[in-house]
Amino acid sequence: MADEPGQPPALTTLSLAEKAPDSKAVGQKITPFDVSGGVDESGKLLPVDYDKLVREFGATPITPALLERFEKVTGHRPHRFMRRGIVFSHRELTTILDRYEKGQPFYLYTGRGPSSDSMHVGHTIPFEFTKWLQDVFDCPLVIMLTDDEKFMHSQKIDVEDAKRYTKANAMDIIAVGFDMKKTFIFSDFDFVGGAFYENMCRMAKRITINSIKGTFGFNDSNNIGEFHFCATQSASAFATSFPHIFGTDRKKVSSIPCLIPCAIDQDPYFRQCRENAEKMKYKKPSLIHAIFLPALQGPGSKMSASVDTSAIFMNDTPARIKNKINKYAFSGGRDTAELQRQLGGNSKVDVPFQYLTFFLEDDEELERIRTAYEKGEMLTGEMKQRCIAELQTYVKGFQERRAQVTEEMLKEYMSTRPLEWKGNPNPIVVEKKN
Repeated sequence: MADEPGQPPALTTLSLAEKAPDSKAVGQKITPFDVSGGVDESGKLLPVDYDKLVREFGATPITPALLERFEKVTGHRPHRFMRRGIVFSHRELTTILDRYEKGQPFYLYTGRGPSSDSMHVGHTIPFEFTKWLQDVFDCPLVIMLTDDEKFMHSQKIDVEDAKRYTKANAMDIIAVGFDMKKTFIFSDFDFVGGAFYENMCRMAKRITINSIKGTFGFNDSNNIGEFHFCATQSASAFATSFPHIFGTDRKKVSSIPCLIPCAIDQDPYFRQCRENAEKMKYKKPSLIHAIFLPALQGPGSKMSASVDTSAIFMNDTPARIKNKINKYAFSGGRDTAELQRQLGGNSKVDVPFQYLTFFLEDDEELERIRTAYEKGEMLTGEMKQRCIAELQTYVKGFQERRAQVTEEMLKEYMSTRPLEWKGNPNPIVVEKKN
């Protein structure tokens, strides 16, 4: 699971404006290794155009009708990420809802590319949402830590670094609150082999060099490990890769699909997977996509684990969070308090407000803040203070849970063992045809 840019031939989001020739626009670029909304002719970073991205990727927008069906089938109000368009598109989510409605098995699959000792708040978004889905569906979850991919993709990370990051990030992920009985966390370096490796090979045999170049923008300077990794990440999307969870009856287990909650930049991996799944006699994975939590520098960027001032990290102190928001967070407010009161601010580009849309649960309160800011009734400093308070509370809660995570708990989450789940307690009984 790539989570940040940083290696040739890619450009990082924070340097795109510097790299752009004078008076020449740079188009939007979204891959697992690069995230940028592009640069306009004046050199200004542009926000990501998610509607355009959905069209280009061939995904399906999440509509009010789908949210209504989700609530009807599950009995749960959609998560705030779904209500606010943070989780905004999908691939065959309806298939998963149909299976849940009928009491048929499926599982959740997500992951993390460990590249630092601590995750930042942008990393917690898909994990928080995945935990909620696990609670709603009462289903098994596999979490893949792609330490091998991080080692192969980064010139700065060696195997020992990747393993250290994996351990630290796994403990961070556990602190999100996943149910141990339903959750299997694994490191590629430690787990790959057996049935999992067999599926890697089945997938690798069907993926061509040209298709990887076309999907990821790779060229002849990328190493063979990077070219091959798509097969590795795809293997987790097949239930037969986990016989300790689903059993060894390949024919039966092959019919169990998964739902992958992820940021939209991960979609290219699973387009390759979906293209080949049925040829392997497996079910295509379903996906549900989230937008990016912007870097502190503003729209058009994504938080990066390698740029400290771009992100709020989960080990930041309250004072550091306050300093980062006050010093680095891009504001949509006016240059003076007088102009702010007269003209109001732009909440669409205001990073503190954008963060509130992710972390503030109360819809009515969020709308009150937006309205007050845009009318000039709330000043930039007040917006930042509200954001700081919300983030300090969020990070403090995480840190308290993280302090309770032990080495023994880590070993249990990462042990190869059966999982326990119940699924839909009231499925619709489908009569079998004679």
